Amino acid sequence: MAETSTTTELPVDDKIYVEASEARKFIEDVLEGNSVSKSNASIVARCLVAADLRGVDTHGINRIPSYMARVRNGVLDATASPDITKVTPVVAQVDGRNGFGFLAAEAGMRTACEMAREFGIGMVSVKHSNHFGMSAWIVQQAIDAGMMSLVFTNSSPALPVFGGKSKLMGVSPIACGAPGGKEKPFILDMAPSVAARGKIYKAKRRGEKIPLDWALDAEGRPTDDPAAALEGVMLPMGGPKGSALAIMMDVFSGVLSGSAFAGGVTGPYDPSKPSDVGHFLVAIKPDLFMSLDEFRERMDVLYQRVVGSDKAAGVDRIYFPGEIEQLTQEQREKTGIPLVQAEIDALNEEAKKIGKPLLAVKGK
Repeated sequence: MAETSTTTELPVDDKIYVEASEARKFIEDVLEGNSVSKSNASIVARCLVAADLRGVDTHGINRIPSYMARVRNGVLDATASPDITKVTPVVAQVDGRNGFGFLAAEAGMRTACEMAREFGIGMVSVKHSNHFGMSAWIVQQAIDAGMMSLVFTNSSPALPVFGGKSKLMGVSPIACGAPGGKEKPFILDMAPSVAARGKIYKAKRRGEKIPLDWALDAEGRPTDDPAAALEGVMLPMGGPKGSALAIMMDVFSGVLSGSAFAGGVTGPYDPSKPSDVGHFLVAIKPDLFMSLDEFRERMDVLYQRVVGSDKAAGVDRIYFPGEIEQLTQEQREKTGIPLVQAEIDALNEEAKKIGKPLLAVKGK
Protein backbone atom coordinates (compact mmCIF):
# COMPACT_ATOMS: atom_id res chain seq x y z
CA MET A 1 0.00 0.00 0.00
CA ALA A 2 0.95 3.57 -0.35
CA GLU A 3 0.86 4.90 3.20
CA THR A 4 3.97 6.49 4.67
CA SER A 5 5.79 3.86 6.74
CA THR A 6 6.26 4.48 10.44
CA THR A 7 8.59 1.54 11.03
CA THR A 8 12.07 2.40 12.29
CA GLU A 9 14.29 3.11 9.32
CA LEU A 10 17.71 1.51 9.17
CA PRO A 11 20.78 3.77 9.08
CA VAL A 12 21.60 4.94 5.57
CA ASP A 13 24.93 3.06 5.67
CA ASP A 14 23.06 -0.25 6.08
CA LYS A 15 21.18 0.21 2.82
CA ILE A 16 22.35 -1.27 -0.48
CA TYR A 17 21.20 0.52 -3.62
CA VAL A 18 20.12 -1.08 -6.89
CA GLU A 19 19.42 0.74 -10.14
CA ALA A 20 15.82 0.33 -11.34
CA SER A 21 17.01 -0.96 -14.72
CA GLU A 22 19.17 -3.62 -13.02
CA ALA A 23 16.27 -4.65 -10.78
CA ARG A 24 13.96 -5.06 -13.76
CA LYS A 25 16.55 -7.12 -15.67
CA PHE A 26 17.19 -9.33 -12.63
CA ILE A 27 13.47 -10.03 -12.12
CA GLU A 28 12.97 -10.78 -15.80
CA ASP A 29 15.89 -13.27 -15.68
CA VAL A 30 14.52 -15.01 -12.59
CA LEU A 31 11.00 -15.19 -13.99
CA GLU A 32 12.10 -16.44 -17.40
CA GLY A 33 14.20 -19.06 -15.61
CA ASN A 34 10.98 -20.22 -13.94
CA SER A 35 9.03 -20.70 -17.19
CA VAL A 36 7.50 -17.21 -17.45
CA SER A 37 7.37 -15.92 -21.04
CA LYS A 38 9.57 -12.96 -21.90
CA SER A 39 6.63 -10.60 -22.47
CA ASN A 40 4.90 -11.63 -19.22
CA ALA A 41 8.14 -11.39 -17.26
CA SER A 42 8.57 -7.82 -18.51
CA ILE A 43 5.11 -6.82 -17.19
CA VAL A 44 5.69 -8.37 -13.75
CA ALA A 45 9.16 -6.82 -13.45
CA ARG A 46 7.91 -3.37 -14.42
CA CYS A 47 5.10 -3.51 -11.84
CA LEU A 48 7.31 -4.72 -8.98
CA VAL A 49 10.00 -2.12 -9.62
CA ALA A 50 7.32 0.58 -9.87
CA ALA A 51 6.42 -0.18 -6.25
CA ASP A 52 10.04 0.10 -5.11
CA LEU A 53 10.50 3.36 -6.96
CA ARG A 54 7.42 4.83 -5.28
CA GLY A 55 8.72 3.78 -1.86
CA VAL A 56 6.17 0.99 -1.43
CA ASP A 57 8.97 -1.43 -0.55
CA THR A 58 6.53 -3.98 0.88
CA HIS A 59 5.24 -4.71 -2.63
CA GLY A 60 8.44 -4.55 -4.64
CA ILE A 61 11.13 -6.94 -5.79
CA ASN A 62 11.47 -8.52 -2.33
CA ARG A 63 8.22 -10.35 -3.17
CA ILE A 64 10.03 -12.52 -5.73
CA PRO A 65 11.09 -15.31 -3.29
CA SER A 66 7.53 -15.84 -2.04
CA TYR A 67 6.16 -15.81 -5.61
CA MET A 68 8.79 -18.35 -6.71
CA ALA A 69 7.97 -20.59 -3.75
CA ARG A 70 4.37 -20.68 -4.94
CA VAL A 71 5.51 -21.47 -8.50
CA ARG A 72 7.75 -24.31 -7.30
CA ASN A 73 4.91 -25.73 -5.23
CA GLY A 74 2.61 -25.75 -8.23
CA VAL A 75 0.03 -23.39 -6.75
CA LEU A 76 0.79 -20.48 -9.14
CA ASP A 77 1.01 -21.20 -12.87
CA ALA A 78 4.08 -19.39 -14.20
CA THR A 79 3.13 -20.23 -17.79
CA ALA A 80 -0.43 -18.88 -17.68
CA SER A 81 -1.65 -15.82 -19.56
CA PRO A 82 -5.09 -14.29 -18.85
CA ASP A 83 -8.19 -14.89 -20.98
CA ILE A 84 -10.47 -11.93 -21.77
CA THR A 85 -14.20 -12.33 -22.46
CA LYS A 86 -16.42 -9.43 -23.55
CA VAL A 87 -19.80 -9.48 -21.75
CA THR A 88 -21.28 -6.24 -23.14
CA PRO A 89 -19.67 -3.36 -25.07
CA VAL A 90 -18.59 -1.83 -21.73
CA VAL A 91 -18.14 -4.92 -19.54
CA ALA A 92 -15.57 -7.69 -19.71
CA GLN A 93 -14.29 -10.49 -17.53
CA VAL A 94 -10.69 -11.63 -17.23
CA ASP A 95 -9.84 -15.16 -16.13
CA GLY A 96 -6.39 -14.96 -14.59
CA ARG A 97 -6.05 -18.76 -14.95
CA ASN A 98 -4.08 -18.84 -11.69
CA GLY A 99 -1.23 -16.90 -13.28
CA PHE A 100 0.49 -13.81 -11.91
CA GLY A 101 -1.99 -11.19 -10.73
CA PHE A 102 0.01 -8.48 -12.47
CA LEU A 103 -0.83 -10.02 -15.84
CA ALA A 104 -4.56 -10.34 -15.12
CA ALA A 105 -4.80 -6.79 -13.76
CA GLU A 106 -2.76 -5.30 -16.62
CA ALA A 107 -4.97 -7.02 -19.19
CA GLY A 108 -8.08 -5.99 -17.28
CA MET A 109 -7.21 -2.31 -17.06
CA ARG A 110 -6.01 -2.25 -20.67
CA THR A 111 -9.38 -3.68 -21.74
CA ALA A 112 -11.30 -1.26 -19.48
CA CYS A 113 -9.43 1.71 -20.99
CA GLU A 114 -10.13 0.51 -24.55
CA MET A 115 -13.85 0.27 -23.79
CA ALA A 116 -13.87 3.64 -22.03
CA ARG A 117 -12.13 5.29 -24.95
CA GLU A 118 -15.00 4.22 -27.23
CA PHE A 119 -17.99 4.23 -24.87
CA GLY A 120 -16.96 6.51 -21.99
CA ILE A 121 -16.64 3.79 -19.36
CA GLY A 122 -15.25 0.28 -19.10
CA MET A 123 -15.74 -2.22 -16.28
CA VAL A 124 -13.78 -5.44 -15.85
CA SER A 125 -14.19 -8.22 -13.31
CA VAL A 126 -11.15 -10.46 -12.77
CA LYS A 127 -11.35 -14.00 -11.40
CA HIS A 128 -8.87 -16.77 -10.49
CA SER A 129 -6.02 -14.30 -10.08
CA ASN A 130 -3.17 -13.81 -7.61
CA HIS A 131 -1.55 -10.98 -5.66
CA PHE A 132 -0.96 -8.00 -7.98
CA GLY A 133 1.32 -5.98 -5.73
CA MET A 134 0.84 -2.25 -5.35
CA SER A 135 -2.52 -1.03 -6.63
CA ALA A 136 -1.10 2.34 -7.68
CA TRP A 137 0.63 0.87 -10.74
CA ILE A 138 -2.78 -0.06 -12.16
CA VAL A 139 -4.10 3.44 -11.45
CA GLN A 140 -0.99 4.82 -13.18
CA GLN A 141 -1.68 2.56 -16.18
CA ALA A 142 -5.09 4.21 -16.52
CA ILE A 143 -3.64 7.71 -16.06
CA ASP A 144 -1.07 7.01 -18.78
CA ALA A 145 -4.04 6.14 -21.02
CA GLY A 146 -5.72 9.44 -20.06
CA MET A 147 -8.36 7.75 -17.89
CA MET A 148 -9.81 8.02 -14.41
CA SER A 149 -10.01 4.68 -12.61
CA LEU A 150 -11.22 2.57 -9.71
CA VAL A 151 -9.14 -0.44 -8.62
CA PHE A 152 -10.42 -2.96 -6.07
CA THR A 153 -9.08 -6.35 -5.00
CA ASN A 154 -9.71 -8.79 -2.20
CA SER A 155 -7.03 -10.66 -0.27
CA SER A 156 -6.35 -13.34 2.32
CA PRO A 157 -7.94 -13.04 5.79
CA ALA A 158 -6.08 -10.76 8.17
CA LEU A 159 -8.71 -8.47 9.71
CA PRO A 160 -11.57 -9.27 12.08
CA VAL A 161 -14.91 -7.72 11.18
CA PHE A 162 -15.92 -5.01 13.62
CA GLY A 163 -16.94 -6.69 16.84
CA GLY A 164 -15.26 -9.98 15.89
CA LYS A 165 -11.91 -11.44 16.98
CA SER A 166 -10.89 -13.90 14.24
CA LYS A 167 -9.37 -13.24 10.82
CA LEU A 168 -12.04 -13.05 8.13
CA MET A 169 -11.54 -10.06 5.82
CA GLY A 170 -8.43 -9.19 3.87
CA VAL A 171 -6.31 -6.06 4.11
CA SER A 172 -7.66 -5.32 0.64
CA PRO A 173 -6.53 -2.05 -0.93
CA ILE A 174 -8.89 0.47 -2.45
CA ALA A 175 -7.35 2.64 -5.13
CA CYS A 176 -8.49 5.27 -7.61
CA GLY A 177 -7.00 8.03 -9.70
CA ALA A 178 -7.46 10.83 -12.19
CA PRO A 179 -5.08 12.59 -14.58
CA GLY A 180 -4.01 16.13 -13.79
CA GLY A 181 -3.07 19.01 -16.03
CA LYS A 182 0.16 20.85 -15.31
CA GLU A 183 0.11 19.56 -11.74
CA LYS A 184 0.52 16.01 -10.44
CA PRO A 185 -2.28 13.47 -10.96
CA PHE A 186 -4.51 12.21 -8.17
CA ILE A 187 -3.54 8.69 -7.03
CA LEU A 188 -5.14 7.18 -3.93
CA ASP A 189 -3.91 3.73 -2.83
CA MET A 190 -4.84 2.74 0.71
CA ALA A 191 -5.62 -0.27 2.88
CA PRO A 192 -8.67 -0.49 5.17
CA SER A 193 -6.30 -1.38 8.02
CA VAL A 194 -4.17 0.92 10.16
CA ALA A 195 -1.19 -0.31 8.12
CA ALA A 196 -0.66 -2.65 5.17
CA ARG A 197 0.20 -6.21 6.19
CA GLY A 198 3.22 -6.13 3.88
CA LYS A 199 4.76 -3.60 6.26
CA ILE A 200 4.64 -6.17 9.05
CA TYR A 201 6.37 -8.75 6.84
CA LYS A 202 8.96 -6.10 5.97
CA ALA A 203 9.54 -5.27 9.65
CA LYS A 204 9.95 -8.96 10.46
CA ARG A 205 12.40 -9.42 7.60
CA ARG A 206 14.46 -6.43 8.73
CA GLY A 207 14.34 -7.17 12.45
CA GLU A 208 12.33 -4.02 13.21
CA LYS A 209 9.51 -3.40 15.68
CA ILE A 210 6.08 -2.09 14.64
CA PRO A 211 3.85 0.53 16.29
CA LEU A 212 1.55 -0.87 18.98
CA ASP A 213 -1.62 0.27 17.22
CA TRP A 214 -1.07 -1.80 14.05
CA ALA A 215 -2.04 -5.29 15.21
CA LEU A 216 -2.97 -7.66 18.04
CA ASP A 217 -1.16 -10.90 18.91
CA ALA A 218 -2.88 -14.29 19.09
CA GLU A 219 -4.11 -13.45 22.62
CA GLY A 220 -5.71 -10.21 21.45
CA ARG A 221 -3.09 -7.92 23.00
CA PRO A 222 -1.37 -4.98 21.25
CA THR A 223 2.12 -5.98 20.11
CA ASP A 224 5.19 -4.35 18.61
CA ASP A 225 6.59 -7.74 17.55
CA PRO A 226 5.88 -8.33 13.82
CA ALA A 227 6.08 -12.14 14.22
CA ALA A 228 3.46 -12.03 16.99
CA ALA A 229 1.34 -9.68 14.89
CA LEU A 230 1.34 -12.13 11.99
CA GLU A 231 0.03 -14.80 14.36
CA GLY A 232 -2.74 -12.45 15.44
CA VAL A 233 -4.88 -9.94 13.54
CA MET A 234 -4.43 -6.59 11.84
CA LEU A 235 -6.51 -3.69 13.14
CA PRO A 236 -8.97 -1.92 10.82
CA MET A 237 -8.68 1.84 10.52
CA GLY A 238 -11.56 3.76 12.02
CA GLY A 239 -13.15 0.69 13.62
CA PRO A 240 -16.41 -0.16 11.77
CA LYS A 241 -15.48 2.06 8.81
CA GLY A 242 -12.33 0.12 7.96
CA SER A 243 -14.17 -3.15 8.53
CA ALA A 244 -16.97 -2.12 6.15
CA LEU A 245 -14.46 -1.10 3.46
CA ALA A 246 -12.81 -4.53 3.71
CA ILE A 247 -16.21 -6.19 3.27
CA MET A 248 -16.93 -3.92 0.29
CA MET A 249 -13.71 -5.13 -1.37
CA ASP A 250 -14.93 -8.72 -0.94
CA VAL A 251 -18.35 -7.90 -2.46
CA PHE A 252 -16.98 -6.27 -5.61
CA SER A 253 -13.82 -8.34 -6.05
CA GLY A 254 -14.76 -11.78 -4.73
CA VAL A 255 -18.54 -12.31 -4.73
CA LEU A 256 -19.13 -10.54 -8.06
CA SER A 257 -16.23 -12.14 -9.94
CA GLY A 258 -16.77 -15.74 -8.90
CA SER A 259 -13.45 -15.86 -7.04
CA ALA A 260 -12.84 -16.75 -3.40
CA PHE A 261 -14.37 -14.55 -0.68
CA ALA A 262 -15.32 -14.52 3.02
CA GLY A 263 -11.90 -15.65 4.15
CA GLY A 264 -11.35 -18.09 1.27
CA VAL A 265 -8.44 -16.30 -0.43
CA THR A 266 -5.01 -17.89 0.13
CA GLY A 267 -2.23 -15.43 0.91
CA PRO A 268 0.83 -14.83 -1.28
CA TYR A 269 3.17 -16.19 1.42
CA ASP A 270 1.23 -19.45 1.70
CA PRO A 271 2.49 -22.00 -0.88
CA SER A 272 -0.15 -24.61 -0.01
CA LYS A 273 -2.89 -23.87 -2.59
CA PRO A 274 -3.99 -21.38 -5.29
CA SER A 275 -4.98 -17.93 -4.06
CA ASP A 276 -8.11 -17.43 -6.21
CA VAL A 277 -8.01 -13.66 -5.78
CA GLY A 278 -10.62 -11.43 -7.46
CA HIS A 279 -10.27 -7.87 -8.75
CA PHE A 280 -12.70 -5.18 -9.93
CA LEU A 281 -11.46 -2.49 -12.33
CA VAL A 282 -13.19 0.53 -13.84
CA ALA A 283 -11.87 3.08 -16.34
CA ILE A 284 -13.72 6.35 -16.98
CA LYS A 285 -13.13 8.84 -19.79
CA PRO A 286 -12.62 12.21 -18.04
CA ASP A 287 -14.13 14.37 -20.78
CA LEU A 288 -17.65 12.93 -20.66
CA PHE A 289 -19.21 16.10 -19.22
CA MET A 290 -16.77 18.81 -20.32
CA SER A 291 -13.74 19.21 -22.53
CA LEU A 292 -10.55 17.43 -21.51
CA ASP A 293 -8.78 20.78 -21.19
CA GLU A 294 -11.44 22.03 -18.77
CA PHE A 295 -11.22 18.81 -16.74
CA ARG A 296 -7.45 19.11 -16.45
CA GLU A 297 -7.70 22.77 -15.46
CA ARG A 298 -10.21 21.90 -12.75
CA MET A 299 -7.94 19.13 -11.45
CA ASP A 300 -5.10 21.65 -11.26
CA VAL A 301 -7.30 24.03 -9.25
CA LEU A 302 -8.12 21.18 -6.86
CA TYR A 303 -4.44 20.34 -6.47
CA GLN A 304 -3.50 23.96 -5.80
CA ARG A 305 -6.30 24.44 -3.28
CA VAL A 306 -5.35 21.24 -1.43
CA VAL A 307 -1.60 21.80 -1.20
CA GLY A 308 -2.10 25.51 -0.59
CA SER A 309 -4.45 25.02 2.35
CA ASP A 310 -3.67 26.72 5.65
CA LYS A 311 -1.31 24.40 7.52
CA ALA A 312 -1.93 23.03 10.99
CA ALA A 313 0.65 23.60 13.70
CA GLY A 314 3.86 21.69 13.02
CA VAL A 315 3.03 20.92 9.37
CA ASP A 316 5.64 22.03 6.84
CA ARG A 317 3.90 20.92 3.67
CA ILE A 318 0.56 19.53 2.52
CA TYR A 319 0.67 16.81 -0.14
CA PHE A 320 -1.87 15.71 -2.74
CA PRO A 321 -2.75 11.98 -2.54
CA GLY A 322 0.04 10.05 -4.27
CA GLU A 323 2.40 13.02 -4.37
CA ILE A 324 4.82 11.73 -1.72
CA GLU A 325 5.23 8.50 -3.67
CA GLN A 326 5.78 10.42 -6.92
CA LEU A 327 8.47 12.54 -5.28
CA THR A 328 10.06 9.38 -3.88
CA GLN A 329 10.12 7.92 -7.38
CA GLU A 330 11.89 10.99 -8.73
CA GLN A 331 14.54 10.60 -6.02
CA ARG A 332 14.98 6.84 -6.35
CA GLU A 333 15.34 7.04 -10.11
CA LYS A 334 18.53 8.96 -9.30
CA THR A 335 19.80 7.18 -6.17
CA GLY A 336 18.54 3.66 -6.83
CA ILE A 337 16.27 1.34 -4.83
CA PRO A 338 17.35 0.80 -1.19
CA LEU A 339 17.50 -2.82 0.04
CA VAL A 340 19.14 -4.53 3.01
CA GLN A 341 21.58 -7.42 2.80
CA ALA A 342 19.01 -10.02 3.86
CA GLU A 343 16.79 -8.99 0.95
CA ILE A 344 19.73 -9.09 -1.49
CA ASP A 345 20.67 -12.56 -0.22
CA ALA A 346 17.12 -13.90 -0.60
CA LEU A 347 16.89 -12.57 -4.16
CA ASN A 348 20.27 -13.98 -5.11
CA GLU A 349 19.25 -17.40 -3.82
CA GLU A 350 16.51 -17.37 -6.44
CA ALA A 351 19.04 -16.54 -9.15
CA LYS A 352 21.39 -19.31 -8.01
CA LYS A 353 18.61 -21.90 -8.20
CA ILE A 354 18.29 -21.37 -11.95
CA GLY A 355 21.86 -20.37 -12.79
CA LYS A 356 21.10 -16.72 -13.49
CA PRO A 357 23.38 -13.70 -12.72
CA LEU A 358 23.22 -12.24 -9.23
CA LEU A 359 21.59 -8.88 -8.57
CA ALA A 360 23.94 -6.03 -9.52
CA VAL A 361 24.20 -3.35 -6.83
CA LYS A 362 25.53 0.17 -7.11
CA GLY A 363 29.18 0.67 -6.26
CA LYS A 364 30.09 -3.01 -6.63
